[in-house]
Amino acid sequence: MLTLNFQPFPTITTDRLVLRQLADSDAPEIFILRSDERILEFIDIAKADNIGDALAFIHKINKVVAENQSPYWGVALKETGKLIGTICIWNILSEHYRAEVGFVLHPDQQRKGLMSEALTAVLNYAFKEMKLHSIEGRVNPANTASIKLMERNGFVREAYFKQDYCKDGKFGDTAVYSVLSEL
Repeated sequence: MLTLNFQPFPTITTDRLVLRQLADSDAPEIFILRSDERILEFIDIAKADNIGDALAFIHKINKVVAENQSPYWGVALKETGKLIGTICIWNILSEHYRAEVGFVLHPDQQRKGLMSEALTAVLNYAFKEMKLHSIEGRVNPANTASIKLMERNGFVREAYFKQDYCKDGKFGDTAVYSVLSEL
């Protein structure tokens, strides 16, 4: 049976990171993660226009966590405590023991293995603690960095949808990758 209880919040520590619950004090970094065009190029989310939008997002996410719908971590550098990204398990299909992973990392922190470290820890939590059987990641096929990250962490492509969503009046494709629990 799945374990969907995120109270108290499951803080995860790795060699270089602390994955923790979002706080209001993270609003400046969340604003950047939700407004930087380099990040938004590959994900279909509403652009944050100001710090108020970032705070509203943090409150929305913490409500979802409190209702045990999804664990959503802020990814912070262990050494400084600075938030550099987010990672979550969401779209949980309890009856199928399947969920989706989503992640965002500040462009200045990319290509350092940090998100791979976070993803490894979150997959471990999802499979061992939540008891999920499979996790998928949906990605824009042009987002080669995210595809390589998932493949390095055991994900394989299982589907490709042509022009399955519309963003800014343009249709885009989605590649679906997944990884199975080895437990």
